[in-house]
Amino acid sequence: MPTPTFDMTTIGETMLRLSVPAGERLEHARRLDLFPAGAEANIASALSRLGHRCAWLGGLPDSSLGRIVANQLRMAGVNLDGVIWDPDGRMGTYFVEFAAPPRPIQVIYDRADSVAANLQPTQINWDLLLDTRLIHLTGITPALTSNSRAIVEEAIRRAKAANVPVGFDVNYRGKLWSPQDAAATIIPLVQEIDLFFCGQGDARTLFNIAGDPEDAVRQLADLSHAQTVVMSIGDRGAVAWDGARFYHEAAFPVEVIDRIGAGDALAAGIVHGWLRGDLAAGLRYGVAMAALALSQYGDMVTTNQAELDAVLENAGGGVNR
Repeated sequence: MPTPTFDMTTIGETMLRLSVPAGERLEHARRLDLFPAGAEANIASALSRLGHRCAWLGGLPDSSLGRIVANQLRMAGVNLDGVIWDPDGRMGTYFVEFAAPPRPIQVIYDRADSVAANLQPTQINWDLLLDTRLIHLTGITPALTSNSRAIVEEAIRRAKAANVPVGFDVNYRGKLWSPQDAAATIIPLVQEIDLFFCGQGDARTLFNIAGDPEDAVRQLADLSHAQTVVMSIGDRGAVAWDGARFYHEAAFPVEVIDRIGAGDALAAGIVHGWLRGDLAAGLRYGVAMAALALSQYGDMVTTNQAELDAVLENAGGGVNR
């Protein structure tokens, strides 16, 4: 078989995040910080910066707003040949109000009727999506519209027929659908995947899986039939199972600057190791990438292999001269 063009391809919605500085209330905002954001694009960007060949497929408005996203992804090295540009479409956005306890972070979505949500399966460049070592999908996309759900279903069906591995991150969003609807959709989807990501909270909320992390991961493996299962356990790190043994990795101590995007960075680090055939290393990369994401603003983590190695060697901070 010919060598695939890409190491990872992915498809989903990328939006613009508009956030107020920490401590300010959104209703009193006089300025907003703008960042491109989307789980699939976040992972493609991170992996590209680590030297992998990645492509992101999706829909963008043919306007300055769409070009903000495209420019950010191009800077990271992500291939955009599969993007559908719509001259009349709108950009999905979401607004973030950061907060410290006891207030939770507030997120308000304005994404209905976006270009990405309106994409049809017939518009997707399936040959490009399948020309890869791994297709990465998330549970956000099927929650958007029936068209988006059909795209994810078709991607998994085509990947199985072409013997292309699939990764799937649950990434449950309570503002998009109920736990019951999410579980009813996701469980059939993950029967044909290879790499399954699910946070401890999502496992409990959607699948009623709780208790000891190793036991929970085994249950997720039984639920999905995935060869490899990874579960994040918050500030305790992550645990993975490859069908033969468990892998544990503690979280890095970090001063949190921006919490959003850390889960995608964790997944990117794990995929980075998986693509190298080393799940244990992937778990180490994942917790380090999550820490790097938490320490900088924006959903898309900016880093490289040298910095990642340095973090793993010495997490003490300091000054890099």
